[in-house]
Amino acid sequence: MVLVLAAGQASAAGIDLSKPYGNKSGCINKNGQKVYAEDMLLLTDTDLITVASACTFTDKQAKLDGSLTIKAQCEAEGEDGQSPAEFTVKHSPKNAKKLVITDEDGNVMGEVSRCR
Repeated sequence: MVLVLAAGQASAAGIDLSKPYGNKSGCINKNGQKVYAEDMLLLTDTDLITVASACTFTDKQAKLDGSLTIKAQCEAEGEDGQSPAEFTVKHSPKNAKKLVITDEDGNVMGEVSRCR
């Protein structure tokens, strides 16, 4: 049992967020807003940023299937205060270098690549 758990954590450790991931517009904006794009998606080791919201991570849990479950507090554009949210990040089944981000309802928010 311990070996299975360790192996699961090792594969989840494969999701390395020490460098930012994003789609094209997300990576362009990784150092601050440079362009406006409806599809912007930027994932760092502390935040998930879209065109309409900014989420700051409060907890990250590596799962046995290699995915990462992230709890966050999010601020939505035009709204006061923060609301809790949960995301799952996993390697794309089509391309292991890309990550897929889904919301707590299982809706795919987008696919991101490591920013250069």
